[in-house]
Amino acid sequence: MESSMRYPERQGLYDPTLEHDSCGVGFIVDMHNRASHDIIRQGLELIGNLEHRGALGADPETGDGCGILIQIPHAFFAEECPSSGFSLPAPGEYGIATVFLPQNQNHRFHCGSVIESTIIDSGLELLGWRDLPVDTRHVGVQAAEAMPIIRQVFVAKGTEDLDAEGFERKLYVTRKTIRNALQDEEHFLIISMSSRVMIYKGMLTPFQMDRFFTDLADPRVVSAMIMMHTRFPTNTFPRWDLAQPFRMLAHNGEINTLRGNINWMRARRPTFESDYYDDIHELMPIVIPRGSDSACLDNVLEFLVQSGYSLAQAMMMLVPEAWENHPSMSVEKKAFYEYHEHLMEAWDGPAALAFTDGVQIGAILDRNGLRPARYVVTQDDRVIMASEVGAIEIPPEEIVSKGRLQPGRMFLVDTRQGRIIDDQELKTEICNSKPYGEWLENHSI
Repeated sequence: MESSMRYPERQGLYDPTLEHDSCGVGFIVDMHNRASHDIIRQGLELIGNLEHRGALGADPETGDGCGILIQIPHAFFAEECPSSGFSLPAPGEYGIATVFLPQNQNHRFHCGSVIESTIIDSGLELLGWRDLPVDTRHVGVQAAEAMPIIRQVFVAKGTEDLDAEGFERKLYVTRKTIRNALQDEEHFLIISMSSRVMIYKGMLTPFQMDRFFTDLADPRVVSAMIMMHTRFPTNTFPRWDLAQPFRMLAHNGEINTLRGNINWMRARRPTFESDYYDDIHELMPIVIPRGSDSACLDNVLEFLVQSGYSLAQAMMMLVPEAWENHPSMSVEKKAFYEYHEHLMEAWDGPAALAFTDGVQIGAILDRNGLRPARYVVTQDDRVIMASEVGAIEIPPEEIVSKGRLQPGRMFLVDTRQGRIIDDQELKTEICNSKPYGEWLENHSI
């Protein structure tokens, strides 16, 4: 049975445009970027404790989706890759693409050929392929029937003179080029392609994750952060590709303005400009329409960040506060939101969002605060955020502070600075960085 990565046609009461999720989400991060396997174990324990927020099919071993995002464990891959016929350069000098490939051998060969030729044509160096080891004893019957072939492709900078941000952008453009060349392959997806982070996900339950993906049980797999998600889709169908996290975010909630958001992104295509790309229109479409509301939001977040916006500013644009009639909000912040509403409509609806670029990781609530998000800071400088309080057991004497995210508020952990940047400091700096009020006064029609 071939896996399907498309929704069924509209039928009866089912409408594929009404796909939504209601899920469990969380992250754990060491503020000082100290990688360990314990963070992996703790993250899997946390998402296991949120199992009731995920869904199962008639087959109790087939989950509607579970996944994690972690930093690339370089030492692990440096030891593993020689058995696949290649060696790795230094950390940050290569990226890893994790790919869902069709079960059909001919289609799979075609996808692999396009991936390799596109990487070479882009000026990057193809290092080699690795079969992602999985144990199919720990996956449900229905999930196994729909399971794609999962492989990893390793890519180096080659002769390209790129800094860290430039390399991430190059990998993004290369991935989009591959996607456009293979847009008719409905069983194909690159779930991550980055020099910083990688994703393990599928139609699994939380307790199957490290049994199915045997990498995750290896103590050499370490990370300073982990972002987790277990999926409870509403009015939807489970699919391997719609398991979360996506490439930059994990989402609990619904985007009720989705159709309008997608239409506005399409309408603005002719006005897109950026010095970061040779031809920005080669990236189109920005939003892949067959994705869920969460996947579409991730598409736009990634586009904004790769186009030069900071991670926090991009999230402020996408999920703004209720600012128009806010009596105590600063003039500068109101000007920021008013200016950016001309560039990007709010992706509105009940939402708790975790997001990361592999260096910073944070969370934000929708303007009405209709989804829960609780956090704890421990004495060893770990920050734990989850959809529920007590999602992981922390001895009270180890807790430095705890709280809940407020409506429209954000908090961010920066592992380079080694600290939490709270909502007020973060937004004050962003809103005062440009003369948004002056621009509105001089250029509004």
